[in-house]
Amino acid sequence: MDNYNTKEIVKKYGFKFTKSLGQNFLIDDSVVTDIVEGAQVGKEDFVIEIGPGVGTLTRELLKKAKAVCAIELDKSLISILQQELKDFDNFQLINEDALKVNFNEIIGEEKSVKLVANLPYYVTTPIIIILLTGRYPFNSLTIMIQKEVAERMNASPGGKDYGSLSLLVQYYCRTEIIRKVSPVSFIPRPKVDSIVIKLEKLDSPRVEVEDEKLFFSIIRDAFNMRRKTLSNALKNVGLSKENLNKAFEEAGIDPRRRGETLSIEEFAKLSDKIKAYQ
Repeated sequence: MDNYNTKEIVKKYGFKFTKSLGQNFLIDDSVVTDIVEGAQVGKEDFVIEIGPGVGTLTRELLKKAKAVCAIELDKSLISILQQELKDFDNFQLINEDALKVNFNEIIGEEKSVKLVANLPYYVTTPIIIILLTGRYPFNSLTIMIQKEVAERMNASPGGKDYGSLSLLVQYYCRTEIIRKVSPVSFIPRPKVDSIVIKLEKLDSPRVEVEDEKLFFSIIRDAFNMRRKTLSNALKNVGLSKENLNKAFEEAGIDPRRRGETLSIEEFAKLSDKIKAYQ
């Protein structure tokens, strides 16, 4: 890495951090290197970055990728990024809210698309939901997010971290934790630890289900009241008690179990049996 000092750039432009935008800029070169290497960015890749800040990670991505399109909401960062990254002809910049952009328009005809980002904590879950359920042609998402959220994405059945987010992510992706990142790696320092996690898109969803909408609705209901048994949590699926019990029996699942004990395969089986009785 060349000497690209985040602190100096912030000072040079007199940049003021906006707390509501969750701005925490990376100042640790080793983390930047690990993100780029973890994402396995190469010359055939079109990279989308959300929240580039002053371009610390962007600069390293630009050296490796075919092109980088950065999406930045904060208007005051646009001229800084344009100035600091003007030497790169493979750089695009969009001043928009990543929750509202049309990713298909950005991607166009690109074949190998990777998302790489130090995501603001407050948009992490909504962004992930949009990117995964929108069926966009991403190969992978390599993101730095709050430690607790990464642990939920990577969780296995039975633990306290396992929930609807774990199942949503694992339905579409293979998960791999790249590294932990402490608050000292940022300015200003966040109050929590972070994790770099890679979500590699599967060729097809992990399980096959008759009705995807119903499948995710059952998962949400099962985790809305974690302490409830499945038979109580799924009262509102629109089946009589008798038919719901039949669905449990045919799926080979004890209705007294709780949602957090079910694997994604068991949720798929239960969802299909409930669907048959609707």
